Amino acid sequence: MRVIASVPERFSLIYVTLTSAIVNSQKNVYITDAYFAPDHQILRALERAARRGVDVRLLLPSQSDEPVIVSAERAHYRALLKSSVKIYEWQGEMLHAKTATIDGVWSTVGTSNLDWWSIARDNEINALVLSYSFGDEMNLMFKNDMENSKQIELDQWEHRGLCERLDETAARLIEPLL
Repeated sequence: MRVIASVPERFSLIYVTLTSAIVNSQKNVYITDAYFAPDHQILRALERAARRGVDVRLLLPSQSDEPVIVSAERAHYRALLKSSVKIYEWQGEMLHAKTATIDGVWSTVGTSNLDWWSIARDNEINALVLSYSFGDEMNLMFKNDMENSKQIELDQWEHRGLCERLDETAARLIEPLL
């Protein structure tokens, strides 16, 4: 186990470590994130992993205390879904978890989200755990959470309403501020 932190004055070690783990993944990448507004490097890493056959799944909120963040996360769905990333939206009251498991052995739990506030502007702390038994427990919790979630399918996503698309476009424009 290792605890890593990030501070606004330095580049985020949490971000670099997670990006590297995704790039090097071989079997699966399971991420739960409360405020998902990723940059192009994380998006590219997730898409490339899925394209090379890694089972990439994202568990994201369907509602939030910050409604614009849901529109921002959804602005990325089309590209992710086209790359075979599986997206699930939590149907419960509030999703606040920030976790990831990769290949059943690399796990992280902490305060850091996949948004620019966490990457560049906030003080964050995450625990990184290299353990198959811990990874198994994390994967079990992820799968249990998926039971209270709705999978987003590409064909269904392509037919969403104009108002949703406009909200997503506006949110994407201000995403670096989120």
